[in-house]
Parts: sequence; structure tokens; C-alpha cells
Amino acid sequence: MTDAEVEAKLAALGLTLPAPAAPVAAYVPVVIAGGLAHVSGQVSFVNGELVKGRLGEDVSLEDGVHAAQGCGLMILAQLKAALGSFERVERIVKLGGFVNSTGDFTDQPKVVNGASELMVAVFGEAGKHARSAVGVPALPLGVAVEVDAIVAVRPA
Repeated sequence: MTDAEVEAKLAALGLTLPAPAAPVAAYVPVVIAGGLAHVSGQVSFVNGELVKGRLGEDVSLEDGVHAAQGCGLMILAQLKAALGSFERVERIVKLGGFVNSTGDFTDQPKVVNGASELMVAVFGEAGKHARSAVGVPALPLGVAVEVDAIVAVRPA
């Protein structure tokens, strides 16, 4: 898929690709090994602002879904920066979703759908992936959601 096609699909959703965020600790955003791009966990940015808080406490389900979508957008931004072009993306293999949530909140899968549905909207069949959606008591910087990815890539 070309960069223009990805940008057109995002525009149709009312979304734009953000600038890739710099790491906040001792890691790199993307490691490519064995035909796979491993994208480090991307935290929840929406409109350039961190989405902080806890689902089931002070973040609504709808805001959580948007936060996960923001994570997905940042995954795409990191992929484009690392690969140079979306044409190298073969398939989204797996997303790992972490939701800052209270002990009684059980809608983590609905939250992480924000990232999952974005991948399918952008890449179609190649965007369908395996996934985990896990509730955690805290995330870095106090964010509501973090998502990482494994992506099959074509050789440069």
C-alpha cells in the first residue's frame, strides 16, 4: 500500500498521521529483525496531548477507544519513519494492548478495538491481526492506554 493510499484512508476517517514520538527511556521505537518490525509500546496521544487516567475511574470507554486509536496512529507513524514507506508493510501480525484500568473494569477488548479497527480500516485484510488486551494498574506517564505491534515487512 502506498503512502498516499494510507494517508487517503486516514483522511477519510478524519485522521492524520502524527510526527513519530521520541522514546522516553532507553529503547528504540522500532526494531526490524527476521522480516518483522517490532514496534515499541506507543502511549495514548490524541491531538498532540497525552490521554491520562484510568478506565473505570476517570476515563470513559469512548475516550479509551480514542486513546487506543491514538496509539495505533503513533504505531503507523513509527512504522513509516523506520521503513521509509508503507509499501513495505506486508501484514499487521499482532497488537498488544495495555489499558490502565480499575480492578472491576472488564472492557479492555472494547478499548483496544480503537487500535485494531484502525489497522483494518487502513490495511484491509492485511490489517487483521492476533491481539491481547490486558488491564493494568498503571502505565508510563499515567497514560490510559499503551499499544505495541509486530508487523511483517517486505525487504527494503
